[in-house]
Amino acid sequence: MSAELKFAKSHEWVRPEADGVVTVGISAYAVEALTDLVFMQLPAVGRKVKAGESFGEIESVKAVSDIYAPVSGEIVEVNTSLPSSLETLGKDPYGAGWVVKIRAENPADMAGLLDQAAYDALVGSQPH
Repeated sequence: MSAELKFAKSHEWVRPEADGVVTVGISAYAVEALTDLVFMQLPAVGRKVKAGESFGEIESVKAVSDIYAPVSGEIVEVNTSLPSSLETLGKDPYGAGWVVKIRAENPADMAGLLDQAAYDALVGSQPH
């Protein structure tokens, strides 16, 4: 896993790209906690989102979880292959398992996210 990843407390990861776009996905911890994924609903390209707003959901045999935007901006790309190959989230959550790309409006949104060590501490303190 790379050092440039940041994490939201709601278990999304963010990787800033060179062009001002951020790639967003779901952490390996969240994928493992959900287990047995059965359905994923993704947003449309062009949708505007606010940091903290739900833009989609992922469903497992035991729960439905919202997927939240870690930054405000416009969704410029959606990983349309994910809903039909949810196993990708478990195999490669930080690569091929990306969910959306957002053109971030406010670079300060990134400042509120956790680095790897802080995220590991957060999930390490949560009951399983």
